[in-house]
Amino acid sequence: MLPADAAVSIRGLDVRRGRRLVLPGLSLDIRRGAVTGLLGPSGSGKSTLIRAIIGVQIVARGRVTVLGERAGTAGLQRRVAYVTQAPSVYGDLTVRENLAYFARVLAAPDDRIGEVVALVSLGDRMGQVVGTMSGGERSRVSLAVALLGDPELLVLDEPTVGLDPVLREDLWATFHDLTAAGKTLLVSTHVMDEAQRCDELVLIREGRIVAAETPQALLARTGADDVEHAFIALARAAR
Repeated sequence: MLPADAAVSIRGLDVRRGRRLVLPGLSLDIRRGAVTGLLGPSGSGKSTLIRAIIGVQIVARGRVTVLGERAGTAGLQRRVAYVTQAPSVYGDLTVRENLAYFARVLAAPDDRIGEVVALVSLGDRMGQVVGTMSGGERSRVSLAVALLGDPELLVLDEPTVGLDPVLREDLWATFHDLTAAGKTLLVSTHVMDEAQRCDELVLIREGRIVAAETPQALLARTGADDVEHAFIALARAAR
């Protein structure tokens, strides 16, 4: 049974690539209404786990339940939004044209564009061609598009890669505004200093969950000064 406060529940998940077991019997719950950070080095299995959650990953065994439904089912198409690392919008269109196009695709109500523009602070960029925008601005346009369908769960894969510290700060503030409005966010990153911005943390290494708890609980348990050193301590202990 799905825990009452879980947006995502995973039990006994096996994913193989060829003969290699990439995710070996992974189990995890992701809490509703929180920003959960999925942290780990490149190649740790973060992207594979994300694909399993959004329902596009072939799995060998196990169960992935998202918002009470099996991952990848038609009923989740409007309830879950996925934002990739690369901006998923048209660079030769303006912000307004992109939002209008995707709003028609998603059959979003007319007033939804104004709502998502306010959420991601793009009001003064509506007439700008997306291809002329900075990386952080394009990331906000992609996030706005993902929000048009008013999803309950947003899955963001490395959304702050390549952004300067000010833009990262702005984007994280937006993430917390979204959870305050009732959304659930799963944010993948390999940048350890972003971990303490999360409400919950999932640390993954070589396809295995090293820890799944709040940043405060993680630091208290390991006695480390920061999440990076806590991760290193737990990874060494798990060898």
